Amino acid sequence: MSYELEPFGIKVVLVEPGFIKTNFGQAMVIAKKSQDPNSQYGQRMQQMAASSSRMIQNASPAELVAKAVLDAVISKNPNLRYLVGKDVEEWVKSKNSMTDIEFHNMMMKTMSD
Repeated sequence: MSYELEPFGIKVVLVEPGFIKTNFGQAMVIAKKSQDPNSQYGQRMQQMAASSSRMIQNASPAELVAKAVLDAVISKNPNLRYLVGKDVEEWVKSKNSMTDIEFHNMMMKTMSD
């Protein structure tokens, strides 16, 4: 989209946060069926919740995202991409050094540990 809109003076910016300390998790509405411990999906949801809980302990503060947005807005020549948080920086670094399959497997393992 950035290539399409830039000739019209419109800059597209991606702000890509990792895990951020917010109350997002408490505000989520989770379908009852997905919480059924007897379903395969319910078991997966429990694994992902445990993984997310561990990751949120080391999450970046929300102010870091606000700073990235502000930097992009006030910049005369903003970057296309703003990575926010050490976790997402590490993921992108890994992604750039792995095949798609290797990265996929790493992320699946991360979400199930």
